[in-house]
Amino acid sequence: MKINGKAYRTIWLREDGWSIEVIDQLKLPHRFETKALTSAEACAAAIKTMMVRGAPLIGATAAYGLCMALREDASDENLERACKMLAETRPTAINLRWALNEVASAVRNRPRTERVAAAYARAAELIEDDVETCRRIGENGLKLIEEIAARKPGATVNVLTHCNAGWLACVDWGTATAPIYMAHDLGLTVHVWVDETRPRNQGASLTAFELGSHGVPHTIIADNAGGHLMQAGAVDMCIVGTDRVTANGDVANKIGTYLKALAAKDNDVPFHVALPHSTIDWTMPKGVNAIPIEERSADELLRMTGRLPDGSLATVEIAAPGSPAANPGFDVTPARLVTGFVTERGRCAATEEGLLSLYPERRKA
Repeated sequence: MKINGKAYRTIWLREDGWSIEVIDQLKLPHRFETKALTSAEACAAAIKTMMVRGAPLIGATAAYGLCMALREDASDENLERACKMLAETRPTAINLRWALNEVASAVRNRPRTERVAAAYARAAELIEDDVETCRRIGENGLKLIEEIAARKPGATVNVLTHCNAGWLACVDWGTATAPIYMAHDLGLTVHVWVDETRPRNQGASLTAFELGSHGVPHTIIADNAGGHLMQAGAVDMCIVGTDRVTANGDVANKIGTYLKALAAKDNDVPFHVALPHSTIDWTMPKGVNAIPIEERSADELLRMTGRLPDGSLATVEIAAPGSPAANPGFDVTPARLVTGFVTERGRCAATEEGLLSLYPERRKA
């Protein structure tokens, strides 16, 4: 996608052919900077601090982190150590473990002399797979926007999203935003309600940044405004991403997603979830009270970073001094509240049978 007219991905190999460069998302939206990552430990730190975030991008960064670890030491012991270290950075997103398993599987049982090349080759394949997967999600989700546009000729299609499931969360295109970008590029009149997404404000700082950079009309709203807008008939559809979908269709996503799904259900607003194949956890039968929910630092809730009039950045305290804070990073939306899934293979109901209709190879014999 584009920033100031220039196409970018979120992650790429540097000229040395082994280290990577990423967009430093901790600096957005006020500064656009990139950061070189030259070790597995640096990749782990980038994931843990959310310099890179979003389930697909986390997986891609971890994949290259494992490559760098093997470049230093291609032994079985170091392979397992690096996998464990990288996997522990974020417990909720399943893409992280999926990507690590893919790279590890490509090198196990190979001579040490072949492991580094095999790891980098597999990581590169995962990167390209993510781009193509998100492009296809966009094509399949575009039909939803086109259907709404056809029902209200000449009127704006208003889409509400939560957190950031855009190209900044993936390698390119994004999941929930891919259909929006395609609709905009085709000339459809589309407008996005962007949840601010407290406490880290990924909507206000990241989704709004990338939509604005690409020229997509949008409006930032307080997280609690979504239900009101749905009641007022100002939302035609909701579409969000996800960090993990369980076999029965339950959806783990950024905290607050569950409340938006409840409001959508009450107001007969379609609530869609866009996801790649790598986000489906076929090993977990259900998600409610089962998916591990990351508890993040209370500082995310008690402090906020912003730009001062002189252009400098500052972090300030915003809460009552001495008050404790709880900060669960995700919630789980039951499948019954989800209108449907949008995947690279098409659309389906948010049920086990719906998922299996698109991924029949997962059916148990």
